[in-house]
Amino acid sequence: MIESPISIGYTSVAVHVECSTSNGLPSLTIVGLASKAVDESKERIRAAIVASGYVFPRKRIIVNLAPADIQKNSSSLDTAIALGILHADKQIALKKPIVAIGELGLDGSIHATRGIIGLLKSYISDNTKDIYFPTQNSMQVQALGLQSAYAVPNLKSIVEHLNGNRPLIAAQPGLLSTNKISALVEPIDFAEIIGQQAAKRALIIAAAGGHNILLSGPPGTGKSMLAKAFISILPDLTLEQSLETTHIHSLAGAEIEMLLTHPPLRSPHHTSSNVAIIGGGHTLRPGEISLAHNGVLFLDELPEFPRSIIEALRQPLEDNVVTISRAQSSTTYPSDFILMATSNPCPCGYYGSTKACTCNAHEIARYQKKISGPILDRIDMHFTVSTVDHENLLKKTSLKESPDIKVIVSTARKIQKQRTDAPNARLSNKELKRVMNINKDAESFLNSAAQKMDISARSYMKTVKLARTIADLEKSNEITTAHITEALQYRPKQTVL
Repeated sequence: MIESPISIGYTSVAVHVECSTSNGLPSLTIVGLASKAVDESKERIRAAIVASGYVFPRKRIIVNLAPADIQKNSSSLDTAIALGILHADKQIALKKPIVAIGELGLDGSIHATRGIIGLLKSYISDNTKDIYFPTQNSMQVQALGLQSAYAVPNLKSIVEHLNGNRPLIAAQPGLLSTNKISALVEPIDFAEIIGQQAAKRALIIAAAGGHNILLSGPPGTGKSMLAKAFISILPDLTLEQSLETTHIHSLAGAEIEMLLTHPPLRSPHHTSSNVAIIGGGHTLRPGEISLAHNGVLFLDELPEFPRSIIEALRQPLEDNVVTISRAQSSTTYPSDFILMATSNPCPCGYYGSTKACTCNAHEIARYQKKISGPILDRIDMHFTVSTVDHENLLKKTSLKESPDIKVIVSTARKIQKQRTDAPNARLSNKELKRVMNINKDAESFLNSAAQKMDISARSYMKTVKLARTIADLEKSNEITTAHITEALQYRPKQTVL
């Protein structure tokens, strides 16, 4: 009759709370593989029931948390256990199954729960149960569109509602207008970037098709600034994407009263550990690559990251998910992000520029080998950022600003969604062959260029995807030679990363 879902990594499991009371020495025993966090809830539950004005049974109480083979380590089971005890003692009447979530305070208040979206997502199509959740989680729960969900501030309000003394009003489904947005880096408007027209064009293509991009060049050319401006031209998240992204951030400890509606930008430092970036730990927390889901993972100075972290990006870049396994459990987090990375061509940063390079040939070769070929092959676009003339730095400009560019990018994304319901960068080879619509001259030119440039099969298909995105930006139904030519310009050069 009483359920309370718990998180196991990204997924959730419904825990059935069963209670029985019998004569004997007063005691409260919780069975069903309860962790210390759940076992400690005994005193919280006892104090909350008494503080709410109800009688804690002076009997032998046994609480069973089923299924018994799954570790229960969430304090959000408190409310369900308290209601189970009151129901077993006939202090409340249950006319239908209920779902209760929330940690109890000593005064009977119900505290907010992290990962509420993932906990309740499975109940969207289930109208047979009434759901009681903490008031602080209202914004996220309302976005789910649940039919019989009640925001409750304390235990007493649930009991009075169940007994018919003071009925609650169900939360209204729908997305609230006062969404709180979280961003690690404040976006920069494209108008603030002087010059760099070719670089801006590359970013527009990357945003329109969801393509990974590597910006290389000497220090001070604006690579990091371009990356921070990139987030401002990405389309807003759909409701489904918003729920996914908010759920992951909630599991990682983000603010409870928050619903992400803009793509997140994650920018980990190169000294971050494997667990911080990939995910893991005792509780299987999501890492930076999962927190960047539906957004951008910005790796500044990519060669400075440990080789193990760079190589660990292979599977997420290919499959858009990351599986974290530990001795007793495993979970799979989504990690569908746009990888944006920057690098210098050498340790001093000035190889190939007008400024003299102080590195020898061995140092340059060793530095460039820090990023393996398979990783470079998974990056769709490689662009070398050039220096800006000093006389242009203080000039005023009338360039398009981010909102205007965002409209162009969103239009291209809509074309792709109508065609395959996915950005071009995420198309499988089978889907790409079905929708690419390349003319014969363009195909012949691509085959000739691929042979001369000796590009891999993966790079060949990525070039076609890139050309399809360029065609979408120009609202062209077919891929032409001009589109292929521009796409080939973003293949990696031999002299730089």
